[in-house]
Amino acid sequence: MSDVKLTAYNVKTKEKGVPIQDPVVTKTAKGAYMVQGHDGKVNKLTTLCNEEKALAAIKAGVAKQGW
Repeated sequence: MSDVKLTAYNVKTKEKGVPIQDPVVTKTAKGAYMVQGHDGKVNKLTTLCNEEKALAAIKAGVAKQGW
């Protein structure tokens, strides 16, 4: 699954499907997976994703593991 794409909604510019650059996958206190990064400008991006997508992104080398 090297075609894993992590995208998020940019609250500041109101754009959907913005690709996350330098993503880091972390776990929340309740066990959900959260992806954090930026859009290449100054805007931070955060989104939640399921376990399968998060682990596939880490395995493919798209994202870093943050726990």
